[in-house]
Amino acid sequence: MAKTGGDLLVETLIRWGVDVVFGLPGDGINGIMEALRTRQDQIRFIQVRHEEAAAFAACGYAKMTGRLGCCLATSGPGGLHLLTGLYDAKMDRAPVLAITGMPYHDLIDTETQQDVALDRVFADVAAFNTRVMGPTHIENAITQACRTALADRAVAHVAVPVNFQSQEMEKAHASKRNVAHHVSFASGRNVVVPCAAELDRAAEWLNRGNRIAILAGQGALGARAELMALSERLQAPIAKALLGKAAFPDDHPNCTGGVGHLGTEPSQRALEQCDTLLIVGSGFPYIEYYPKPGQARAIQVDIDAARIGLRYPVEVGLVGDAAATIEALLPRLDERRDRAFLTHIQSLKRAWNEQQDKLANIQAKPLKPQTVARALSDRMADDAIVVTDSGTNTMFAARFIEMRGERRFAVSGTLASMGCGIPYAVAAAIANPGRQVVAFVGDGGLSMLMGDLATCAKYRLLVKIVVVKNNSLGQIKWEQLFFVGNPEFGCELQPIDFAKVAEACGLKGLSVEDSGDCGRAVDALLRHDGPALLEATVDPDEPFLSPVPIKEEVENFEKALKRGTPHAERIRQLYNERASPKIAEPVG
Repeated sequence: MAKTGGDLLVETLIRWGVDVVFGLPGDGINGIMEALRTRQDQIRFIQVRHEEAAAFAACGYAKMTGRLGCCLATSGPGGLHLLTGLYDAKMDRAPVLAITGMPYHDLIDTETQQDVALDRVFADVAAFNTRVMGPTHIENAITQACRTALADRAVAHVAVPVNFQSQEMEKAHASKRNVAHHVSFASGRNVVVPCAAELDRAAEWLNRGNRIAILAGQGALGARAELMALSERLQAPIAKALLGKAAFPDDHPNCTGGVGHLGTEPSQRALEQCDTLLIVGSGFPYIEYYPKPGQARAIQVDIDAARIGLRYPVEVGLVGDAAATIEALLPRLDERRDRAFLTHIQSLKRAWNEQQDKLANIQAKPLKPQTVARALSDRMADDAIVVTDSGTNTMFAARFIEMRGERRFAVSGTLASMGCGIPYAVAAAIANPGRQVVAFVGDGGLSMLMGDLATCAKYRLLVKIVVVKNNSLGQIKWEQLFFVGNPEFGCELQPIDFAKVAEACGLKGLSVEDSGDCGRAVDALLRHDGPALLEATVDPDEPFLSPVPIKEEVENFEKALKRGTPHAERIRQLYNERASPKIAEPVG
């Protein structure tokens, strides 16, 4: 039986299946830390070097396991540091519980040390958010937090005053209506399937379609076999939102790759030319890449009714689990024999892949970022877990790292936050001991939470890190040029020798800058028995273009070059080389 409030809190977590907590100790959570110390055989505390990393790791853990991710931070600044990682979880719908300390309950709001009302601060990020009012409130509050986070795939937060954590339960008095242990720890998976009438309506629209395209997102991650059967029944190409990158294998002939700015031309053409769009588990946010309203009839499958029609007007919304809904829909669909649209998109895919192969094999020093991504893709295990940060590294990972076999993929999708790569990798390795984990990150994002390289070493995690080093905030640079027509400003980074930093943190440090050495360097990285980092120095002027030329972006780019962009002539030359061999007519 729990002796203290901290004991009760940790025992409640264990009963909810939490076996890992990411965090940093502090005097505002001493009672919880002691309870974790005395239960190390049941629940593991992973010490990170920054609370932001703890929240990112909890989010990554939830994304890659489907289980509840948990992070812990002290009062005041410790709790505040969690916010970015928690918003990542909120916006990508990952179930995460954040536990924070607070000052002594009777000194809150009196300007005492680290007196931050974290329950009020977390009001926007958390679907469930409460301040513990006494030791007898702990079990009820933690249970409701866990239940809400899992049921709603959301963030929950519980703030616990420090004195309640160490208060003895025998001396705690519950109110007369708070019957001891009245809460239940039972939970179940809610597999929702739409009603027959809705499935019939959806099938009617799909059977009418001539040029059908499928857009799959993270909600389709557990429905690979069903997507494959659906694609073959409808003779429909499958494009993928970035969060759904692992939902369908890239080497399947019906897969066209990603959509949007990071996507592929065949995916974009499929969406531009379809007359029927089936959206499965995706809230892909870039509305401009969808078919023009009125061009295509749309059917959407999503577990959340509030997301039906969020990005594109739909004829039928099927609220349900993706795999179960597709399984129920398939018998209602006609076996399509007309393969003309699919064959057309497949021909575009072959031409696109030939172009990408040429780009990946450019011999250069410094080497090209796509060369590094392709070398990694070709050599990783077929069940590797790939995580990426936010920046140009995300762009090159999206196009040049293939999902095949049982590979998994994680990224900060809707928030698109820098700094998530290493914490995600830590979480992936903790959740999947012995499985290959690869982090493909940029120098900007890595330097934000670089201290957690030491976390990889501390726990001897089998994490392999490739840092694409261009000494620039590359994505921001290209956004300045293409999106607004401004010369690059504020994006140049002071160079860091990441291989030396890795060695100093206890990892194996490697480096490469010549394309001729790239394959051998990646081999050495992946062979190393332990955590390792490869610093790949790449060309900072290598452009990353939209999958199809966009007139406004082309005009902005030329304007930015004329207004004083550094290395303008070289950038223009590289742009012209990359932009010229398109496989279809430009848009705009």
